Amino acid sequence: MTAIRYRAADAATLRIVPLDALTLVFHRASGITHVVDSPVPEILEALGEEVLTAPDLLGRLTARYELSDADPVALAVRLDELAAAGLVERL
Repeated sequence: MTAIRYRAADAATLRIVPLDALTLVFHRASGITHVVDSPVPEILEALGEEVLTAPDLLGRLTARYELSDADPVALAVRLDELAAAGLVERL
């Protein structure tokens, strides 16, 4: 069985604007503006143009942000939410 891989939506379809503690993500393809909190901006940045499995993404986030309590289940749930919103593609 092949591992599910993820990639952020095409950067040309996203407008990401930090706003104090929250971040606005305008998704041009759907016309929807999402108001998100951490770790969504960090996930989108870590994915960038790459295609990663959830464990690879978790490793990247753990290294980049020095996470000591990284939760693979929480990341999987968040990735499912982002895929449903169209901000992340499941491959």
